[in-house]
Amino acid sequence: MTIPVRGTAALATAAVIVAATLIWLPAYRWFFAISVGFGLVVAGALYLWHKFRPVPEEDVENKRPLGLS
Repeated sequence: MTIPVRGTAALATAAVIVAATLIWLPAYRWFFAISVGFGLVVAGALYLWHKFRPVPEEDVENKRPLGLS
């Protein structure tokens, strides 16, 4: 099954499907809450890791991967 939408309409469609699933299946609420919480913890840990331990300039091989100046 495919839905022929792109861009913002696809994002809105996905949000509606997730909201409907959260309302329809109560057990899914816990799974969704735990998943979002875990994702936020990992994102925060990665943010702090790269903030306090940045990649040294000499370790970056291709500084302009797209060839833009």
